[in-house]
Amino acid sequence: MQFLPGYLDHAEGSCLVTVGATRVLCAVSLEDRVPDFLVGKGRGWLTAEYAMLPRSTHTRSQRESTRGKVGGRTHEIQRLIGRSLRAVVDLEKLGERTLTVDCDVLQADGGTRTTAINGAYVAVAQAVAKLVDAGLLAETPLREPVAAISVGIVGCDLLVDLAYTEDSRAEVDANFVMTGSGGIVEVQGTAEGRTFERRDLNRMLDAAWDAIAHIHHLQARAIASFAGAKRRTSRPRAKAIASSTRPKRAPARR
Repeated sequence: MQFLPGYLDHAEGSCLVTVGATRVLCAVSLEDRVPDFLVGKGRGWLTAEYAMLPRSTHTRSQRESTRGKVGGRTHEIQRLIGRSLRAVVDLEKLGERTLTVDCDVLQADGGTRTTAINGAYVAVAQAVAKLVDAGLLAETPLREPVAAISVGIVGCDLLVDLAYTEDSRAEVDANFVMTGSGGIVEVQGTAEGRTFERRDLNRMLDAAWDAIAHIHHLQARAIASFAGAKRRTSRPRAKAIASSTRPKRAPARR
């Protein structure tokens, strides 16, 4: 897993995150306004959009903009990204501002939604740090980090961060979103071909817990490296923070 923060020059926060062959570019835009339902309430908002480039997969897919509507899968994923980030942002401390997070999949090999969440947090951290540095916020509205990972059972193996070929063969597939304090934001789990037992779920949760703790460490390093680079130069370009999280395997007990 590799984070490259500050990837874009114009966005208030950005990060290119790579996991295996999956690459997602996350960018954060800041606006000094909020949706109508929040006007005058003294709190901000965070929303997310998600898209896949036409050739992010083996064959070209039509852009959703040319179809005239956003697909159900896209709606589901961008709402998940937004929920995950709002879970760790104090919207009252943000004030009447909106953070819009754009997550664009450049290349897909499984785990695009979890990868998007991981990179989006790094990008949001940069954006709010700029507000603090500019004196527009007294303190960061970020409560704690948030990260996500996929876990599945393929044959007799418990796998963490499934690639596409593994995900397509998985008998059990789940996505976990957790905060730095161990709070669970969301669990999405599905069985294909057979049911799974509570002990399987517990094992997947334990594997996700360990992997996400490691991702939080990588996120913190990426954010710190960008902040350090910003102090050293007027055009910061932090070095990539990389580590391998794929695959982790353990024998599945049934």
